[in-house]
Amino acid sequence: MLNPPHCIIVGGSHAGAQAAASLRQEGYTGAVTLVSAEGLLPYHRPPLSKAFLCADKGDEELLIRPAEFYERQNIEVRLGTRVTEVDAPTRSLLCDNGERLDYTQLILATGADVRRLALPGAELPGVCYLRTRDDVLKLREFMRPQGRAVIIGAGYIGLETAASLRKQGMQVTVLEAQSRVLQRVTAPEVSEFYSRVHREEGVEIILDAALECITGEGRVEAVLLADGRRLPADLVVVGIGVLPNVELARQLGLDCDNGIVVDEQARTACPDVYAVGDCTRHHNPIYDAWLRLESVQNATDQARVAAQSICGKPAAYRALPWFWSDQYDLKLQIAGLSAGYDRVVIRGDHHQGRSFSAFYFHGDRLLAVDAVNRPKEFTFSKRFLAEGRTADPRLLADESVDFQACFN
Repeated sequence: MLNPPHCIIVGGSHAGAQAAASLRQEGYTGAVTLVSAEGLLPYHRPPLSKAFLCADKGDEELLIRPAEFYERQNIEVRLGTRVTEVDAPTRSLLCDNGERLDYTQLILATGADVRRLALPGAELPGVCYLRTRDDVLKLREFMRPQGRAVIIGAGYIGLETAASLRKQGMQVTVLEAQSRVLQRVTAPEVSEFYSRVHREEGVEIILDAALECITGEGRVEAVLLADGRRLPADLVVVGIGVLPNVELARQLGLDCDNGIVVDEQARTACPDVYAVGDCTRHHNPIYDAWLRLESVQNATDQARVAAQSICGKPAAYRALPWFWSDQYDLKLQIAGLSAGYDRVVIRGDHHQGRSFSAFYFHGDRLLAVDAVNRPKEFTFSKRFLAEGRTADPRLLADESVDFQACFN
């Protein structure tokens, strides 16, 4: 056992940054080292597809905490360093620079990486992804007013990017393989709303799109569809989901099932090895389901739980998932998980307006809420869902009824 103890955090993600901070907050007196493959201190990722893409924010404004914080808290940060091997018997890590580091506790905050497009021409310059700060810098090189952008994938990242590129004056076409935008995560009414808004903002949306290839001489020039259509493109942005980074976990022999399996204290099956954030799969007692969540909330809360456990203050992770998405003048705030819903109740005008909420029910139970430009309804819904309360669907649909009075 090392004396003093040494906790190593692999990954400069939201989860990694919070784990380092929480260790000190919980009284960890050993050495803390955060190892990040990226060249920038841990930073906020949600602005990447919005303010940072539009150059409204710079590197310093992206940072979760300034460099002085890590110095003050005696947290060593190793940037531009990738961990390539981990060995449980010796409790050591091998880095790509050849250095070996010994640990007492290990926190895997390895996050997720973009799912790559398997298509002829997908490696052409101008075909970009959007996961890291460096991805955005590369993407910006192909942005220009009146340029033509094709976005593959109409999930949140795809639609947020579409809104940002329209703000920069680009002509934007969004391709979606399914029959509606946001099909995996929202009700048809919400999909219809976002399709309408994007079209009002000048975005072309092609649903049920089947891709043939990407073409170009030296750089991207067009996307070809299976039906023969050719879409000219100066820029192609691929947003087709992410895959959890579990390579190090597999080296430890850990159970990986769409993420590193952890318990309620963020512990893995390997002694003194924890995992937090987008790379993990955990059981959520509120929904009695195993989940892998891609959200700042999950990364932050799970990292705090891991730090508490390491410091001998075990606490069960029991948090209501929540998310958000900013597009144009719309702030979508989501409380809970809608999977398994059998009824949707709409409060407000989603046909013509730009403010409404969608409530997802399974039987009499309220599962989740999508609130568009309705922060009060989101805030109360989030609290009531965490408390296990439900609502009367008939009252929710009637905006003349006080919102809080709709809940049991």
